[in-house]
Amino acid sequence: MMLCAMLVAAQIAAAPAAAQAGAATPARFGTASAGRDRPDTTPGLARPGGLGPSGDSTAVDTIAGLVGDTASLPEPDSLFGRSGKLRARFLSVTRDHLAIPIIRRLFGDSATAAPGIYRLRESAIGGHPFALITMLPFRIKSRGRVGDYRVGWWPAERRRERSDAYANPDGFIRVTPDNEDTPVSEHYRLRDFLTHDQPNIWPKYLVLREALVDKLELIIDDLAAHGHPNARLVIMSGFRTPAYNALGVGRRGGRARDSRHQFGDAADVYVDDDGDGVMDDLNGDGRVDSRDARTLLESVDRVEAAHPELVGGAGVYRGTRAHGPFLHVDVRGEAVRWAVVEPRLTRHRSRKARAARHGR
Repeated sequence: MMLCAMLVAAQIAAAPAAAQAGAATPARFGTASAGRDRPDTTPGLARPGGLGPSGDSTAVDTIAGLVGDTASLPEPDSLFGRSGKLRARFLSVTRDHLAIPIIRRLFGDSATAAPGIYRLRESAIGGHPFALITMLPFRIKSRGRVGDYRVGWWPAERRRERSDAYANPDGFIRVTPDNEDTPVSEHYRLRDFLTHDQPNIWPKYLVLREALVDKLELIIDDLAAHGHPNARLVIMSGFRTPAYNALGVGRRGGRARDSRHQFGDAADVYVDDDGDGVMDDLNGDGRVDSRDARTLLESVDRVEAAHPELVGGAGVYRGTRAHGPFLHVDVRGEAVRWAVVEPRLTRHRSRKARAARHGR
């Protein structure tokens, strides 16, 4: 197991004390969530330090320092991903069972009994910030909620799953106002992937796969290699709880009932270097329309050709009155392509709107 090998190879020893999470550098491509913190009433959530659900149910996210020697680490894709830009790994009791005993020895029982962010010492991993994030198991969910946060029901909870790719998630990442700026990669933070609902409910719970984050970073690299240096790849929609996704299912909302967004491996993205909130004119034809999303699709095709293990769906979506054109990207494990054709009228409106913004 790559994560287990990484921990052993680095010969890391845990520091005995945990520190309260500090504010990280704001996400380069995201927007901070609004709202106030609320006590976590997640049932059965153990507190750091060993207190169980019979005690105070408020969980404290801990960030524990690690001290490591200069022992060589495994190949980069075992820790930093294929892009070399991952800055976190998510630990699940079910998925990472071989690593859990090591994690407990490093950080204590609370590292697996309660959600937390555990930082590796940068000097031990090539000078890059890196964190191990322990997740709450999926079974903590009760009556469509995790604590006060409404999530709904995943497809496999209501009917037979279509395939292993549609199995229930391994677990949830607990996100608070104090830790939402935790980097998961060079360009993205936890908050960039949160569902856009329940603004005043904290903590929130996130499902996210490292493979998606890795693929987005590779797309940024590919864009830079093809005439778009420092491309600002914005996430319009990342994880969607099933409850939120259900609000847009059907022709009017355009969402799929079994949307990959519910499984933490999909994102709707667009390039926005000028910060105007819509897709840039990537193909240089003087218009902003679905052709620019197709240019982004070409980048996805090149990334998947170079990294077939990250293959997935990609869909081109036209601009509407509510949003500009964008591209859906996921890592479902099979190549799927689709497109929504943009009407000529919408293209002209987009062109005029852009001209007005730039005084032309």
